Amino acid sequence: MVERAAGLDIAKGSLVACVRVPRDGGGYRVHKRKFSTLTAGLLELAGWLAEHEVTRVGMESTSDYWKPVFYLLEDQFECWLLNARHMRAVPGRKTDMADAEWIADLVAHGLVRPSFVPPVPIRRLRDLTRRRALLTAERTREKQRMEKLLEDAGVKLSIVATDIFGVSARTMIEALIAGERDGQVLAELAKGRMRAKRRDLAQALLGRFNEHHAFLAEMILANVDHLDTMIAQLDARISQQVAPYQAQIDLLDTVPGIDQAGAQAILAEIGPDMSQFPTPGHLASWAGACPGNNKTGGVSRPGKARPGNRWLRAALGIAALGAVRTRNSYAGALFRRIAARRGGKRAHKAVAHSLLTAIWHILAGGVEHHDLGADYHLNRHNPDQLRRRAIAQLERLGYHVDLTPTAA
Repeated sequence: MVERAAGLDIAKGSLVACVRVPRDGGGYRVHKRKFSTLTAGLLELAGWLAEHEVTRVGMESTSDYWKPVFYLLEDQFECWLLNARHMRAVPGRKTDMADAEWIADLVAHGLVRPSFVPPVPIRRLRDLTRRRALLTAERTREKQRMEKLLEDAGVKLSIVATDIFGVSARTMIEALIAGERDGQVLAELAKGRMRAKRRDLAQALLGRFNEHHAFLAEMILANVDHLDTMIAQLDARISQQVAPYQAQIDLLDTVPGIDQAGAQAILAEIGPDMSQFPTPGHLASWAGACPGNNKTGGVSRPGKARPGNRWLRAALGIAALGAVRTRNSYAGALFRRIAARRGGKRAHKAVAHSLLTAIWHILAGGVEHHDLGADYHLNRHNPDQLRRRAIAQLERLGYHVDLTPTAA
């Protein structure tokens, strides 16, 4: 029990606070008050909570409205950020005042668990990595728009060039914007290995590219260049912010599929301190990387994964794609093993879950990643049992089996 607890129901422009304090004759007295979410109102809230000697403050994670309240109060009080799905009140009795009182009761009796809110340095790093992810995605969309524009003009550059924003292809697009329409002249702009494809390029660059397409293409190129500049600035800023955690970044970089940028994004979401997550299962559940439980009457049914952290799941998804392509890796063997039975999407999620489990052990123990190998699932079983099972399967298919051991 917490004797002096408070619950906050936060909206965009105002919040309702409820304080639960002990009464002299026994029991508890409830005080409620409404405050503005402007800085002056939040300072008044902090003084009001201190006046009632509150020790723990609970608040619902409503959009981003909780952030200024949490960040202002966290230095003075023990703040709990609560998942709205964990504290639903009785239908038909929902008001702001009732919600605040309900939150205060839950916090006082310890009936809810606080959500993970990283410390200030990790929060800043998280803002930077998320911004970089958004700009990188926008740059990809702009490049796709350029390809669609060239298709509209009948220019089939993407058939010959793997990357239409490579050095040679970019030079040809700039020449098209400048007014050059001769396919042979444009093909001669190819450099390096692209010069071997000049005949195909000359055919692919013939189209109906006109002044209208040139105007739009020039805008797309300018936007891509602008995005490249901002991403480079973010990379430099992230390198400065992540310097105290470079040892953990280097350890995460040993995991197949995770590079320096991926390690930075993952560390920004979960932080370097794994004491926040007692086990790898707690981390996987928080991230939404594992299915939920749905068991009734002793019968298990499919359980949906919780929403979790979409930024972390995106980083794990990219890492899983790279890990699956790594030769002779445990991740590749796990993917093929599950994909054969349950499909590629479930196998991809299973690999992401496996990587997150490895990440927990790496950060908790401060050790490098040790790959189990592609033959892990074979070697973990009894070899005699595997041999008998394989022979039985072949005999059921109508074959007579004689085994000859291979040389060492």
